[in-house]
Amino acid sequence: MTQAAPAAPSLNLGLIGNCAYSALIDERARIVWCCLPRFDGDPVFNTLLDPSANGSLWAFELEDFARSEQAYEPNTAILRTRLWDSRGQGIEITDFAPRFSSRDRMFRPLTLVRRLRVLSGTPRMRVLLQPRFDWGRIVPDVTQGSHHIRYVGGRDVLRVTTDAPLNYLLAQTWFVIDRAMDFILGPDETLMGGIGETARAFEQDTASYWKAWTRALALPLEWQEAVIRAAITLKLSLFEDTGAIVAAMTTSIPEAPGSGRNWDYRYCWLRDAFFVVRALNSISEVGTMEDYLRWLNNVVVRSGGGHIQPLYGIGQEEQLPEAILGHLPGYRGQGPVRVGNQAQEHFQHDVYGNIILGAAQAFHDQRLFRRAGRAEFVHFEAVGEQAFRVYDQPDAGMWELRTRARIHTSSALMSWAACDRLAKVAASLQLPERIRYWRERADMIRERILREAWSDERQAFAESFGGRDLDASVLLMAEVGFIDPNDARFIATIDALEKSLCDGPYMRRYEAPDDFGKPETAFNICTFWRIDALARIGRKAQAREIFEVMLKSRNPLGLLSEDTHPVTGEMWGNFPQTYSMVGLINAAVRLSAPWDSVI
Repeated sequence: MTQAAPAAPSLNLGLIGNCAYSALIDERARIVWCCLPRFDGDPVFNTLLDPSANGSLWAFELEDFARSEQAYEPNTAILRTRLWDSRGQGIEITDFAPRFSSRDRMFRPLTLVRRLRVLSGTPRMRVLLQPRFDWGRIVPDVTQGSHHIRYVGGRDVLRVTTDAPLNYLLAQTWFVIDRAMDFILGPDETLMGGIGETARAFEQDTASYWKAWTRALALPLEWQEAVIRAAITLKLSLFEDTGAIVAAMTTSIPEAPGSGRNWDYRYCWLRDAFFVVRALNSISEVGTMEDYLRWLNNVVVRSGGGHIQPLYGIGQEEQLPEAILGHLPGYRGQGPVRVGNQAQEHFQHDVYGNIILGAAQAFHDQRLFRRAGRAEFVHFEAVGEQAFRVYDQPDAGMWELRTRARIHTSSALMSWAACDRLAKVAASLQLPERIRYWRERADMIRERILREAWSDERQAFAESFGGRDLDASVLLMAEVGFIDPNDARFIATIDALEKSLCDGPYMRRYEAPDDFGKPETAFNICTFWRIDALARIGRKAQAREIFEVMLKSRNPLGLLSEDTHPVTGEMWGNFPQTYSMVGLINAAVRLSAPWDSVI
């Protein structure tokens, strides 16, 4: 018997989920990350951050493993992995989280289904099912039933129900796979039907749900497969129970090798959530926006017109204290592993603009089940007042600088966007006095930005009022409608940014050193902002070239993390990053040939 060498940690991972929880699965069908009972919960499988013997995973280990193949069922969140041994014998593992409509509501249980079938021959395998609790510190007690195994760690209990031989699972015994097998992992509850029957029905209904969902998308003509995968990934980042949208599924994947830039992204940043909603709206998926607005309205009302944090927990938690888990070695041994995020203490003034931008469509879109009206406008006006109060005050900025406060151009820009959109909402509500009120404030902020953010020395808009350092976030000026993209100042800014921040096709966030020195890797969303800006000023050929590079930068399943190393092309940063998937959709929509060119 020959065992394959352990698979090195990598971000060549697939994502499955159902808008209640998610799991990451590597090229060998190992579940290496899965937090329960929600995205920011305890990782019951954590080998992504702890590949040692203490790590927890769920693997189907094939004897004499030789190679693997992996792909999503088209237009779904169902992942299939094929493992082959050195003699050409193979098995296929189908992984998914059930999601479909049942009894007039969405059925999305905390249940993970793994279906296994033989492709050829009589391969042998063993099942390594090793959940842990309390961030890997608790090894559960194991009990056996007639067709299930329970994993008990205090109040935490998981049950796997299966038609595979339980003794082989418990002893991790190698055995010949001579038939199809199903595994259903979830709460400590008895199945209502047969194991195979339940797994088969869940798969069929889940596939039908996702295919109907993708069928309703308004796709661009080109790059449809990439857009569909990005859209499904963004949808899976929605915590449907509350409407929160997480920035990524992981914590502490370094932004660059050995950088120490390791953060926990399993929370709802109002900035990131706005961009997710905007991207999905662009392809006519408005359901996510409606869910998010439920969560956002709670945040807005509770603020009472005062300070709003840049992020909250997915259940609206304000306190997300940051701590280091020293017992976990981290991704590729590159700690620290952090849980919580200190950014909840920051003042990031762009948040108010992101709130208004995220909600504005709800006042105009007649497709929505519940359009926003005058009652909601009152609450959002209070947010606008706060945006106007702080637009020229120092803050940590959108890049969450921990030791440096300035009057950031991007924060003032978003305050302008808040006032501008409130004027437009007031027009839709036929409130002429409020139109004038908010237009005057928008114009006042705009004049200050144009005067104080422009650097004659750099011939570009700088990252702060009176500053000279360059920052990619000023590219958002065109995206939010602040400036005509053909304005000579905006074009000059693009040229200056390309000279100072770009490594070939890739773009870094900023040029000035921060708390950890100068950034080493390219920040993917900045590269997509560059693509958008180039397309807007007529340099579409260049924009398409860069977009093709970014498409090749995805992992084999079409997913992106936060950062790309400009030399190695390797993915770094938390995964999958909603910001990056947003960029894929926006670029494809912006650059695609029109449908009427072929029909």
